Amino acid sequence: MNPRSYPALAMVLLCLFAGATAQSAKTTSTPKKKLSPAAARMQQKLDHIDQNATANPVDQRPTQLNEDEVNAWVAEGMLKLPKGVKKAVFHGQSGTIHCDANVDFDEITAGQHSFNPLLMIFSGTHDISVAGAADAQGGTGHVHIQSASLDGIEIPRAALELFVNRYLKPKYPNVGLDSEFKMPDRIDTATVGNHYAVLTQK
Repeated sequence: MNPRSYPALAMVLLCLFAGATAQSAKTTSTPKKKLSPAAARMQQKLDHIDQNATANPVDQRPTQLNEDEVNAWVAEGMLKLPKGVKKAVFHGQSGTIHCDANVDFDEITAGQHSFNPLLMIFSGTHDISVAGAADAQGGTGHVHIQSASLDGIEIPRAALELFVNRYLKPKYPNVGLDSEFKMPDRIDTATVGNHYAVLTQK
């Protein structure tokens, strides 16, 4: 797999299986260790997407990324998650992506704590759940974060917006609760179904 495509493919995966922090992620190099069958299938599909992007003509048959394959691939260390994110599990459900993650906010904020009461909840390590609508049409991806919770308690949207603007946007200007971005590797459409996402290239 072409190393130059790693950040782009990671962006696709996390935008389709996570949301706002997608553009901070990177994939690792192809491993020497043996992957589980599910993770190996995922790697083969990513290799196909990468190779197909340079084919003439492009194979327009859809590529389906299954939830179990994505989660196995991530769990086996093939995706370098954003700083502070210790683990992440993704679930697809008819146009919506859910991500359950364990996050160390002190690593993300790097000690820049705020006395704003809306931001004081973002400290220490917590279990986070995020849900967002995600798709791609005409080569452009869209992610709309619908809700987020911290240790089972819903985070007010105003607090979420403040956190993103203060701590994420300075590092990743394109990150937001509503994100629009160009899909890499000639990916034209992306559709999220129940426990899978389907990509087409053009």
